[in-house]
Amino acid sequence: MTALRELTVDHSANPVGTGARPVFGWQITSDQPDTRQRSRRIEVRDLAGSVVWDSGVVTDDHSVDIGYGGAPLRPLARYRWSIEVETTAGRAESAGTFVTGVVDADWRGASWIGASQPTPAAPIVRGAFEVDAAPDEAYLVIAAGGLAHVELDGRPVDDSVLGPGFTDYDVVTQYTVADVTAQLAAGTHVLTAELGRGFYGMLGRNTWNWETAPWHDDPCVRLLLVIRGADGEQVVVTDDTWRAVDGATTSDDLYAGEDFDARRRVVGAGSAGTDVSDWPRVRVATGPAGAPEPQRQPPIVVAGHLEPESVVELGEGRWVVGFERVVAGWVEIEADGAAGDVIELRFGETLEPDGTPNHEDEKGYFDGRFQTDRIILDDTRETGPLRWHPRFTWHGFRYVEVRAPRLPRLRAAIVHTRAPRIGRFSCSDPLLNTIHELTVRTILSNLHGIPTDTPKYEKNGWTGDGMVGARMMLQNLDTHELLAKWSADIAHSRHGAGAPQVIAPHGGWRMDWSPAPTWHSALLLVPWEVHLQRGDRDVLAAVWPDARDYLRFEIDRSPGGIAETTLGDWVAPDTDAGGGNPPEDARVAATAFLIAMCDTAARIAAELGEPADEWLAAAQRSREAFVATFWDADRAEVRAAGDDGYRQAHAVLALAFDVLPEDARQPAADRLAADVRDRDDHLWTGALATKHILPVLTRFGHADAAVAVATQTTFPSWGHWVELGATSLWEHWKPESRSRGHYFLGTIDDWLYGDVAGLRPLAPGWRRARIEPGVTATALSEAEGAVRTPYGDLSVRWRRGGAGLAPDELELTCEVPVGVTAEVVLPGVRREVGSGVHTLRAHA
Repeated sequence: MTALRELTVDHSANPVGTGARPVFGWQITSDQPDTRQRSRRIEVRDLAGSVVWDSGVVTDDHSVDIGYGGAPLRPLARYRWSIEVETTAGRAESAGTFVTGVVDADWRGASWIGASQPTPAAPIVRGAFEVDAAPDEAYLVIAAGGLAHVELDGRPVDDSVLGPGFTDYDVVTQYTVADVTAQLAAGTHVLTAELGRGFYGMLGRNTWNWETAPWHDDPCVRLLLVIRGADGEQVVVTDDTWRAVDGATTSDDLYAGEDFDARRRVVGAGSAGTDVSDWPRVRVATGPAGAPEPQRQPPIVVAGHLEPESVVELGEGRWVVGFERVVAGWVEIEADGAAGDVIELRFGETLEPDGTPNHEDEKGYFDGRFQTDRIILDDTRETGPLRWHPRFTWHGFRYVEVRAPRLPRLRAAIVHTRAPRIGRFSCSDPLLNTIHELTVRTILSNLHGIPTDTPKYEKNGWTGDGMVGARMMLQNLDTHELLAKWSADIAHSRHGAGAPQVIAPHGGWRMDWSPAPTWHSALLLVPWEVHLQRGDRDVLAAVWPDARDYLRFEIDRSPGGIAETTLGDWVAPDTDAGGGNPPEDARVAATAFLIAMCDTAARIAAELGEPADEWLAAAQRSREAFVATFWDADRAEVRAAGDDGYRQAHAVLALAFDVLPEDARQPAADRLAADVRDRDDHLWTGALATKHILPVLTRFGHADAAVAVATQTTFPSWGHWVELGATSLWEHWKPESRSRGHYFLGTIDDWLYGDVAGLRPLAPGWRRARIEPGVTATALSEAEGAVRTPYGDLSVRWRRGGAGLAPDELELTCEVPVGVTAEVVLPGVRREVGSGVHTLRAHA
């Protein structure tokens, strides 16, 4: 039987708010092996059933990112699309829907509006309108300078939080679209929006200068509601007739926390019967200058809850509530008390010696308080218990110190971008399974519209962090659109010249980190990883002009092909626990990444049909300069001035990026493995080289050393964190590590998928794959893994010995989706396979 599943438009199922020219995708399932798609036909119809595009029968096997080819689509309209395919196993068809965004950039006169005058409080803006009859379709468009919590008749319009998405507001302003058809009937309705500051209107001083960003202003919102029915179209927009009032959120800051005064709650703000004639008129705002674009990344949502694991009383009116693990989000409270009672919540990831959470800002990055929420009660005898959580901030925490007359009921809300798990891994070693789970948890704690650098301390999109983490994000979680959006953020941070910034979006941080090609490389390496994992060619085309121009700039400022950087192999074991470069020549890492960028630029150029000679020549010049400057053939070492002894990172990066001549690579890898053994099976690498050390060891015949490092339990190692009770990944190998919610040292996960399970893409979108476990002759006896390719799940399970097998016999079973071909490799066995389930045996 052949069927179609996982229909997507712009990489989402039945999306609301697509771009002007959406792309379509689908997956084919079949019970017949080696099934292939022979032809396809897409048809798009409007709500009335009229055909707006018929692709006709196209004879090919493409089922990913098929672009819409019809006449311009109407803005804010629902369409039904159908797909019919002919395969070698028969015919299949299916259908889905999508709703367009503001594809014509016409906001129908909607104005940016905000509070009538500047206020530290979160204002509530309100507008009422009449509907004559239940509509056939109704779509609400929400754009904001900052954050907007929008309700229709007192109910949220969707389940998103902390939106719309964060951007460089001078370049792009994202909007979301909500389908509110089912929420409207004949009668009077009310739209309200409570506005938070986010990164747009931050007031508190912070080291990244968000409070003085070029776009900085008080929060504002722009709403457009389009309603269609039998009597035609009705439009509701924000304008100067709307009213505004300060809400009960008296201050909000992404770093400091949130204040809420329940005595100031605006009762009935969303009710049509509430008299708001004494509310002042809104201020018509300038609003963000950036071009409006639909929010392409999934929304931030409350993804789950944790109940308290422990409660410790510190003294009268003070408690510490603990949860099972470090998370990103907030706590929901239910509190009783008298009017004026104050509840203070202080959030931390660890406990200080006195038993209180480490909620302080140790480095002085912020003015005043940090990670603290304050709530003032009204008289709950009159109103009932207060149920509250912040709307415009989130925290990184495991522990909460509560200061209050009485302990309220608490539970933790886990908050992050909606990113379903699409990969899985497990093996015979419980420690590696634990490390994998901690990695995925920590990544999720750092997905908030962009990949962030710690939910507690920074919340910034550090480019080097996202660059090393992109592969594990994409293989574990549905982060395609988030990373595609963030790739554009990196490009926008250039503002047309020079290098991208080290954080993106960028708000004018005055600290100069240039040059930093190790971090700037994200502008090429992240979109390439998106393309490799998801087959998205558009992400390459979108960033290529910026990536190409930046790389020429970097080549020009790297005399003789040797580059320099302010950011080397950050947080290696012999650096300060607060962070820093290791005692080694950072030119090695800088030049290795320059070469990697040039090689990647050549691949991108080829994908886009442009000449690659410029980039190949630049890569060759730098390779020759690298070898002449840093390669010591007699010692088989990559050495440089200022190195403190042998530096693993130098060899790792040189081997990972194929910098060394072929005849030098094995000796360099053998010397690396010897150093690992000399260190009693320990790595000695930071954020850049940790990603590559285990794959490099495995690739060059030292899989046993890679496994020994991976399963190490003494400093420095992932197992050492676990031994110390880690529930997430840390920012540094040392126990004194500042952050306990940082993913960039978790790139062991690339090795778990690529070498332990043995899954690697050979062509963009996993169109061709290799299944080759590299550790079958080590202490590990079995493993399994799966990645969700654009064509379906590609899975593998292997084991050595056990039921039905000789002790040295290997059995591998893989399942390949329709649209993918795989090269399966075991010792002495190599087989090309198509779709279906395949089992191979070999001797280790």
